[in-house]
Parts: sequence; structure tokens; C-alpha cells
Amino acid sequence: MRILIVEDEPKTAAYVRKGLTEQGYVVDVASDGFDGLHLATTSNYDLVLLDVMLPGLNGWELLEGLRERQATPVLFLSARDEVEDRVKGLKLGADDYLVKPFAFSELLARVQNILRRAPQQREQPLRFADLEVDPLRRRVSRAGDRIDLTGKEYALLNYFMRHAGEICSRTLIAENVWDMNFDSDTNVVDVAVRRLRSKIDDPYAQKLIHTIRGVGYVFDVRSP
Repeated sequence: MRILIVEDEPKTAAYVRKGLTEQGYVVDVASDGFDGLHLATTSNYDLVLLDVMLPGLNGWELLEGLRERQATPVLFLSARDEVEDRVKGLKLGADDYLVKPFAFSELLARVQNILRRAPQQREQPLRFADLEVDPLRRRVSRAGDRIDLTGKEYALLNYFMRHAGEICSRTLIAENVWDMNFDSDTNVVDVAVRRLRSKIDDPYAQKLIHTIRGVGYVFDVRSP
């Protein structure tokens, strides 16, 4: 799932982005209202986290512009804690309003709650061989066995399943799962794949993650 953060305070944006990325979400950041509205209306986001006080367009104006075009869920993150502000945000079409400062655990709970009830998030489970991923509940099972994954392992598996049969280079994996440029001197991708394999492949005869030497990996069914 993709989330857009529209926040002009760099530390807050970095804090929220890091936390959500660790939970397996793909996160983009815009630092002003104009860029935020452009991204929100030209890309497919599952949720927008929106500050009120922004350069260019403020959060109220951005939300009004967004609601003229689409119904992407919006969660306000604002230091404005007056009841009138919260009511205004909800009346303009926001799905929730969280006052700064906030605990990340509360933000995450609100994000998950919005995504659970958003109609566009009612995706069908992803199935490949005897492996199943439920995107709504973020549950993974193989051959009927429940498998517990970390946020990053879940994001990696989700990427593999959506590109089953394709050769996934380490560069593409790093860009899409870690949102970073791949450094050939780091083994972050290989370590993550090894950990994922230990959970979804090692206990089973049929292997799904296969190494393409010198390139990356392919998620496919092959003989044991």
C-alpha cells in the first residue's frame, strides 16, 4: 500500500516515513501544498497524511482540491488542537484527525483502521502455489500454516508475489521495498531475502524464491 505524507517539518516527515516504511508501506513525502495536491491527484495512493499549516496551499485548501477529484482517504496530522479545527477537517472530508505530538503506535492504529474500512482496499487475497497473502489483514499462510513476518519481510513478499515469474533485480527490489538506491557494497537485499526464505521456503519441499546469479531473484514454482 502507498501512503503520501504532506508535511513541511522535515523531522516529523522523516519520523513518520521511517516508521511506516518499517511496517511495509511505500511512502512518499511532499513538503508543500502544491506538490502534495499534484502527487495526490496524479498518483495512486491508499492514504494521504496531511498537515494543516503548509506553504503554498494549506491543508484545508489541499483537501478541498483533492475532494473535487477523488475520494482518497485523508488523515490530518496537525498541531492545531481546537475542536473547531477538528470539526472543520472532518466536515471537509477528512477520515480522521490526529493532534501533534502523537505516539507512533496511535498513528499506526489510525492508519490501519482507515485502510481497513476504505472500500478500495478490499483486495482479494494473493495466492501463489500453496502460499496465500491477505492484504487487508496482512496475514500470510502456506499450506495452511500461519507465517509471521516483519513489516519489511511482508513488503518484500508482497513485491515478489505481484511480480511472480519476473526476474527482480536487486536494484528494483531496493527501490520498491526500501525506497532507496541500491548500493552494490551492501547486502541488505540478500539478507532480507534469506530471512524471508527461512520462513516461507525452508520448511517446505517446493521452493518459490530462486536466485538468478549476478542479477537478483525470481518468484516462481520449480521442481524441488
